[in-house]
Amino acid sequence: MTMRVLASVATVCGIGVFVVSQDAPLSGQAARSAPPPLVITAFAGKAVDYKAPRTPWGDPDLQGVWSSDDMENVPMAAGQGRGGRGGPGGRAGAAPAATPGQPPPLYLTEDALAARKTQVDSGARTRDTSAESSFRFDYARRTFPQTRLIVDPADGRLPAIKVDQQARQMPRGTYGPGPLDSWEDFSLYERCITRGIAGSILRVIYGNGNRIVQAPGVVAFSYEMLPDTRIFFTDGRKHINQSIHQYLGDSRAHWEGEELVVETTNLTNKTAIGVNGNGIRHSDQMVITERFRRVADNVIQYQATYDDPVTYAAPFTVSFPLTPLDGGNLLPYDCHPGNTAISMSLSAERAEDRAVAADAAKGIVRRRRTVQDDGAGVGAAPPAGRGAPGAGPGGRAGGPPPAPGAATGENDVEK
Repeated sequence: MTMRVLASVATVCGIGVFVVSQDAPLSGQAARSAPPPLVITAFAGKAVDYKAPRTPWGDPDLQGVWSSDDMENVPMAAGQGRGGRGGPGGRAGAAPAATPGQPPPLYLTEDALAARKTQVDSGARTRDTSAESSFRFDYARRTFPQTRLIVDPADGRLPAIKVDQQARQMPRGTYGPGPLDSWEDFSLYERCITRGIAGSILRVIYGNGNRIVQAPGVVAFSYEMLPDTRIFFTDGRKHINQSIHQYLGDSRAHWEGEELVVETTNLTNKTAIGVNGNGIRHSDQMVITERFRRVADNVIQYQATYDDPVTYAAPFTVSFPLTPLDGGNLLPYDCHPGNTAISMSLSAERAEDRAVAADAAKGIVRRRRTVQDDGAGVGAAPPAGRGAPGAGPGGRAGGPPPAPGAATGENDVEK
């Protein structure tokens, strides 16, 4: 049944592509450097000779429901920590110090890996018996040796951002300082539209499942949070017309031995590379190259190279393992785009406009109230590492925006 439905989806998509396909390459695509080969961080970069089982038509079988939950203690970039959470920069499993003149190590020492394993095992046992919910605050069960997600460049740092960061920051809506003047002041995530490609697979506090279904000539990749499914055609068809832009872009794939290689173009400039789709928005010139390889029965190595010469000084690559999702099923994630939360939030802002004007008419000059008083976040709690409005760097009003995946509390709240 799944294959019949998927075949129908592929047929529909194929009709649309037939109408708009062109032979011309994307603007600037020819000048891009080749993405780096797959780095199998699951096994500390060691060679792997595992051969995946085959589908009935002979492709490597990647099917299943895979999760990034086990990346709980691994930051995006070198130097970022999970203060107090036991990952690199935390109490256990800290990243080893770099040798002078050498890039920071990508992998933990044996002692640090053992310490991380002890902490992960202990945390899983505790949370198995005392978790408040089985649908939120997901946690790691397996231990992997990498110290960061970025594997290229070698220093593990995010390349310099070339654009005005404040101007390109994803809007924060009710999780920002306001004011809110239109629906465009809310992030695509808060509007229940998408978290983008990077934001949908980077680990957050819940909803980290990814379902892979295959049929001849096509692979479907579904995210657990928000109703996003990407279609990877492997039948050799060309990209759609470069003038058409989509939130999740246009993906074309091919097999290189055991690896599924996916190139995504035709993106918009409305999504970002950060947890839950937050952070600095990239340009519509972004090209994303992903690699999937099953390296063990229960591990898929996932890698993504982000190449956006408009936004970043150089391409960069993240790589991390995906492991089986607890329960093995993606539950429906019902989130209504255009929900009344948007209209109610805008209505409240207009009420504050009138209140400020009324006070001014009485000679009362006051600061405008923020969207949430005292900079409160999810559950009316101050976000981790952030102070009240006007608190400066890291606060709700002021300071530079965080780097994608930075430990600023953004990975610890729902939105």
